[in-house]
Amino acid sequence: MTQGGHGKRLSSQDASFLYFERKESPLHIGSIAVLEGDLDFKKFQGNIAAKLHLIPQYQQVVVPAPFNVGHPTWEWDQDFDINRHIFPQELEAPGTDQQLFELAADLFAPALDRDKPLWEIHVIRGLQGDRTALVSKVHHCLVDGVSGIELLMVILDVSPNPPPPMPAPEIEKPAADSPFLRLMDAILDNASADIDRWANQQKRIIDMLDGGTRTRSLLRAVETTLPYMQVPVVRAPFNQPLSPGRTVAFSEYSFQEIRQIRAALGGTVNDVVLTVLGGGLGRYLEMHGQTTAGRSARVLTPVNVRGESERGALGNRVSMLLVEVPVGISDPAERLDTIRARTERLKRRNIAEGIEGLGESMNTSPPMLQALLGRMPQPSNSLANMVCTNVPGPMIPLYSVGHRLLAHYPMIPLGWEMGISLGVTSYDQRLFFGFMADSEAGGDVQRLKEFADQSYIELRNAAGVGKSDLPQMGVGAREEPGRPRRSAAQASQAMAADAG
Repeated sequence: MTQGGHGKRLSSQDASFLYFERKESPLHIGSIAVLEGDLDFKKFQGNIAAKLHLIPQYQQVVVPAPFNVGHPTWEWDQDFDINRHIFPQELEAPGTDQQLFELAADLFAPALDRDKPLWEIHVIRGLQGDRTALVSKVHHCLVDGVSGIELLMVILDVSPNPPPPMPAPEIEKPAADSPFLRLMDAILDNASADIDRWANQQKRIIDMLDGGTRTRSLLRAVETTLPYMQVPVVRAPFNQPLSPGRTVAFSEYSFQEIRQIRAALGGTVNDVVLTVLGGGLGRYLEMHGQTTAGRSARVLTPVNVRGESERGALGNRVSMLLVEVPVGISDPAERLDTIRARTERLKRRNIAEGIEGLGESMNTSPPMLQALLGRMPQPSNSLANMVCTNVPGPMIPLYSVGHRLLAHYPMIPLGWEMGISLGVTSYDQRLFFGFMADSEAGGDVQRLKEFADQSYIELRNAAGVGKSDLPQMGVGAREEPGRPRRSAAQASQAMAADAG
């Protein structure tokens, strides 16, 4: 909280998502939520309006500090209007899944308007099979993946007939201070932050002299990261400068099957995800004429470092691991075993905590300098090929104004010449893959999705796991009312057989 001001100042990590945002790489996250039935727009909008007091920052705008002396603050939007955040959309007949994909990509592509609270929901009706879709966008400075899932639990209900929300209390919503007072407030905040940094520096010195855990984690993080800095990544076809356009592709898999694969072959859910991705990437690179023998893709995987006391808090509390995912190992069980060994080593050495510490050290630079760095041209990416983030979600059905949530497909941003990213989340006994791609650098992302489906089936077969009989309920569940459509996994069965 600022010293005497009304707003809550963004952390350095949260503010960085504002500083480094560009037209061709807006930094918001989102999803496609598919609901059963024809959702009434006004009823949905009223339901969200009744819950907004639970999420104050959904009614607040980001206000920069004068001259960027401090990080921006959240201030109440004095002209808040929910009609500027929840919009009706209608698909033209026949309302196919492909139409939904294309509209979702177009809606996701532009940056959010910073003159209003940084979120949007588009209610898309007319989807085949008596379904409604919600395309949401929320700025990354407001949430990370984990807090985004917690936010989902606030907006949706665990019952089709929940009790009415508690009445909104009277909340004072003062206007932002004058520029002069905000300047003084930022200077005071910086002075307070300097004292905190000095105290933390003394703790680090003591920890270093004692050979403490934090120091060892920092040193291991430097030791692990330095070789990646020294050896440039082998660029994939989609590692190119980004354009403003976006395209998407989605898959869903049975979580019951995922558990059985883990039981048979070992590893974590995230290891299984990276194994599926590695198999798909191998075929994708070969399709583009690149060799995969002995090759690994460098995949940035965000890691949640949120403590138990921070549950329910918005904002970002993430670190990063850089995992080398083999793309030239054709045996899926061997690929999983290799990935498991690599991720276990990173965890044993507390690399995520060390990288978080390195990030905190870099974030001690003045906000003015951080904002300036965000406007400078980015260097060419020689570190990583893509981002893959896996966020656990609720395993129980959720509802909105009585309509069951059938599927929840993640959409994550692109940046730094990484023209394809993969978001993964779980919901209601299924695992959802959401590929986001630059329409120029990764315009053929649908092929990567198909190759990942092949890779999954091969891994499932290697584990001796039978196909689950859980129905496909979300995007792609039906091609026309009353007529089931083959799931992505079913459609890939023939491809996997053809590939041998």
